[in-house]
Amino acid sequence: MEHLTKQAFLDKIFNYEANKDWKFEGKLPCIIDFYADWCQPCQMVAPILEELSTEYEGKIDIFKVDTEAEQELAATFGIKSIPSILFCPAEGQPQMAQGALPKDSFKQAIDDILLKPKMN
Repeated sequence: MEHLTKQAFLDKIFNYEANKDWKFEGKLPCIIDFYADWCQPCQMVAPILEELSTEYEGKIDIFKVDTEAEQELAATFGIKSIPSILFCPAEGQPQMAQGALPKDSFKQAIDDILLKPKMN
């Protein structure tokens, strides 16, 4: 699991400095976990994301953003509570979920938002 700096985010996810509208730069759909080290619910989510990154290897990427270190990034996405989880499909708009989701909810979101077959 990769920790994103602002520059890595601009390169790999969305260059919000160049584009006003969402334009996904990634190759695989991804989950971005906005977290902080002191956040108890964030610590509950971390092992779930580790498991999912193994289970869905090659299908999705999972990134983490430390909201303490990357305050501008957190502010850009209006992160008010953590954990906040951003689901970014390869096409279409990202969707934000808040709070410590159970593994089943992550799997459902991955299947529904990230891996759902595209409609023609």
